Amino acid sequence: MQNLKIIIVDDSPTMRRILVNTVQKAGFSDVQEAEDGKDALAKLMAGDFDLLMTDWNMPNMDGLELTTAVREDPKLKDIPILMVTTRNMKEDIVGAIKLGVNGYIVKPFDAKTLSVKIGEIMDSG
Repeated sequence: MQNLKIIIVDDSPTMRRILVNTVQKAGFSDVQEAEDGKDALAKLMAGDFDLLMTDWNMPNMDGLELTTAVREDPKLKDIPILMVTTRNMKEDIVGAIKLGVNGYIVKPFDAKTLSVKIGEIMDSG
């Protein structure tokens, strides 16, 4: 599982750096970044990713719009999606899961929590 190819999507360069560092501390080294959903979608189409980690609130295309686009695309529809966000209201979580995210984690979190969540998502797929 450690050689997963992961794409991290967040509009904040600082948060992307934190997420990349946390993912790498959890043992995953093949990580790419995208600054919003549009950027991520282009990279997803061009690459062969094993996991999509996306923020919810972003300009151009937010995490929910990205999730919808991925789930509607025949080439991308099976990629596991982990929503990583500050939104922790139950209705937000339920709504994201209904759209097709495989997991949901609320910021802030540590490398162990992230590693466990990634393991759960990849094992259930």
